[in-house]
Amino acid sequence: MIVIPAIDIINGKCVRLTRGDFSTKKEYAEDPVEIASQFKEHGIEHIHIVDLDGARKGRPVNFEVLNRIKENTGIFIDFGGGIKKMEDLETAFQNGADQITAGSIAVKDPERVGIWLEKYGARIILGADIKNGFIAINGWQNVTEKNIYNFIDSYLEKGIKNVICTDISKDGMLSGPALPLYSKLVKKYPALNIIASGGVSSIADLKNLEKTGVYGAIVGKAIYEGKIKLSEIAELSQ
Repeated sequence: MIVIPAIDIINGKCVRLTRGDFSTKKEYAEDPVEIASQFKEHGIEHIHIVDLDGARKGRPVNFEVLNRIKENTGIFIDFGGGIKKMEDLETAFQNGADQITAGSIAVKDPERVGIWLEKYGARIILGADIKNGFIAINGWQNVTEKNIYNFIDSYLEKGIKNVICTDISKDGMLSGPALPLYSKLVKKYPALNIIASGGVSSIADLKNLEKTGVYGAIVGKAIYEGKIKLSEIAELSQ
């Protein structure tokens, strides 16, 4: 299992939210490049960047930060937040993203995302953000009637290989990940790279996630609040 630290960006700064609620915003760093550099120094090779401004506005706006992180660290980046057009996707790649996450657009316009998959293959990650088992979109502000399994099933024939599943009820809560959910996803979709997101509060949580068989785990608040040390992540990743 790979451990993937998250960098969430608002106004060019590194922040964290609780359950996607912008009113809970807490700033952790003026410059996300410094945070990414710390990750790199500890041997971490993959980070998850979310343009929260982009998620809220419906178009990515923090490409400059993405570019600086890539230029200064060379780290592998998956990037998401408001990507809706091929132009957004290509600009993200040009500015250093190795993969992009298709979230709301994958619900609203599956044909368009299917075209992206045909062109870019595994560089496209399916973002499955759920609340009570149903997919949420538009920065988690709207819950659809589509359940996670139907959603993933609809993308299997399109060739999806990577899925980030975020349990919104757990995000930023430091209450532990939804282990039964990830165990079920891994068993149901053995050919997919399932990446767990939300709720990780300790190294023990990461070890328990590893036992479910997930490909990766995204960690955010637990790092910034000192619940997990970067040295511990490095040891787990060896």
